[in-house]
Amino acid sequence: MSPLAKLFCGKKELELSSPVVMGILNLTPDSFFDGGRFSDITTQLHHVDKMLHDGASIIDVGAISTRPGAIDVGEDEELARLIPSIREIMKHFPDCILSVDTFRPEVARVAAAHGACMINDIYGGRYEAGMIETVATLKIPYVLMHMKGTPATMQRDPSYSNVVAEVSYFFENQLKLCREAGIRQVVIDPGFGFGKTVEQNFALLAHLADFGMEGVPILVGLSRKSMINKLLNIDPSEALNGTTVLNTIALINGASILRVHDVKEAMEAIRLVKMLG
Repeated sequence: MSPLAKLFCGKKELELSSPVVMGILNLTPDSFFDGGRFSDITTQLHHVDKMLHDGASIIDVGAISTRPGAIDVGEDEELARLIPSIREIMKHFPDCILSVDTFRPEVARVAAAHGACMINDIYGGRYEAGMIETVATLKIPYVLMHMKGTPATMQRDPSYSNVVAEVSYFFENQLKLCREAGIRQVVIDPGFGFGKTVEQNFALLAHLADFGMEGVPILVGLSRKSMINKLLNIDPSEALNGTTVLNTIALINGASILRVHDVKEAMEAIRLVKMLG
């Protein structure tokens, strides 16, 4: 059972008594797998509809690519991409639990005002002062991810003396800040592929259960990432099978939320793993 039985996303409740799926909607032209595929509202709504139909409990929408080497875009551009999409999603799917993948406090605030009810922050509150305090004021769940460096620099020879211990230490410190600010619903994400080598990613996956803390669910984002593609010498387009294998391992090791491009297959993995008891 998940450390938290429920997340309260505004007036909506998300059951976490068993693992759930977060479906990815990238509004970016340059994301590593689906960049540019959802550049207009019609295709965005169709994709959201499909993910919800396939079983997604959360839709995570992002307007800035965070692939290795990605160049940051400004706040105005992020909002210009993001807010029209949020408005339409909430208009057509009012019961949807909508997460926003952002690291800027003002974007978090504006997105929440338009219906988003979860913030997914790749910087874990370290990009800009006030992010943790903003989320505390919004009183919504906060996904706290670990990343070494920035998307533009994170894969330039990342090194750790002990990757599991260092990521754990990061979570301990940032969770303390969240609690002190008044955030009561925190989800942690080890940040697979964000400033880690293939070997370091697999070390984190093997020790995922070590990150289990009372009242803190674990989210994993393994979908079609380089830890699969580099090891198997394949493209992201060929990585669905590898993604399912790693998602299955993550579930066995305690993951509560799977962040994925392919919702149907992730739901099947959850259903099969649940049969283990």
